Amino acid sequence: MSKKKIAVLTSGGDAPGMNAAVRAVVRSAISKGMDIYGVYRGYNGLLNGDVEQMNLRSVSDIIGNGGTMLYTARSEEFKTLEGQKKAAKHCQDLGISGVVVIGGDGSFAGARALTNAGVNCIGVPGTIDNDIACSDYTIGFDTAMNTAIQMIDKIRDTAQSHDRCSIVEVMGRRCGDIALQVGIACGATAILVPEEKYNIEIDVIERIIDTQKTGKQHFIIIVAEGVGGVVDMAKYIEQRLGIETRATILGHVQRGGSPTLRDRVVASMMGHRAVDLLDEGKGNRVVAMNKGKIVDYDITEALEMPRKFNKDLYKIARTISI
Repeated sequence: MSKKKIAVLTSGGDAPGMNAAVRAVVRSAISKGMDIYGVYRGYNGLLNGDVEQMNLRSVSDIIGNGGTMLYTARSEEFKTLEGQKKAAKHCQDLGISGVVVIGGDGSFAGARALTNAGVNCIGVPGTIDNDIACSDYTIGFDTAMNTAIQMIDKIRDTAQSHDRCSIVEVMGRRCGDIALQVGIACGATAILVPEEKYNIEIDVIERIIDTQKTGKQHFIIIVAEGVGGVVDMAKYIEQRLGIETRATILGHVQRGGSPTLRDRVVASMMGHRAVDLLDEGKGNRVVAMNKGKIVDYDITEALEMPRKFNKDLYKIARTISI
């Protein structure tokens, strides 16, 4: 009887902990007697045959590395039906019956398409934004927040020294989870997220004025990427209140760095579960975390779930920030 062959790829934006997930997939597959292949540069690798068989030593000492050893890329060709059929044929030519796809919503849509083309796929949520609706947690989220906190703590030092207001933009185009939790952890005066409408006079200016009345003379404002406009906001605050104000966009520094313990452990658990599902002959599933437990959902169901913003935590943040 021939060995079952599966593959693993990383797609979309990189996230700390992806390597831990790859490691778990490789070693879990080998423990089950499977052949495991690494696909380089996402779906492009399937299209171009950039595939290599992996062994236990292929993933030695990568668990603490940021980025992804398999690299990542976006593929316009794979979005076409012809591209999906071509990728499926390459898998079938190699005898690969299943693929673990580590990435976000766009990667999962690709996994669904590849499953429909005849190759079982399991999605593993790897994105720093924590914006996968079916999962309470995504790989990379904790590391990104800790990186942001370290940067903002340094910015606070100079803001305090000069009695300045510092506006810091963190990542999160559609999702304000990084901004919300980092804002609480850094004691921000105001937190602006895409899920909540804001009025700059009420939600920023008045909060700074109220805080000034308590004797504080330096301020940190956290803004999610999806809100944006931090440079213009800094100019407005300076003109409106006469407070020297600086804007800082943290950008891709949040994607890098060694993953935290939580990201390493969650990635390992999710990667292991993905291999179990493929071993059971299942496909078109997304691994997720629900109330601390690793579960799985149908990909279409997962993609159609509405994402819930933690309004209670947002209220807490507003209450304790002045």
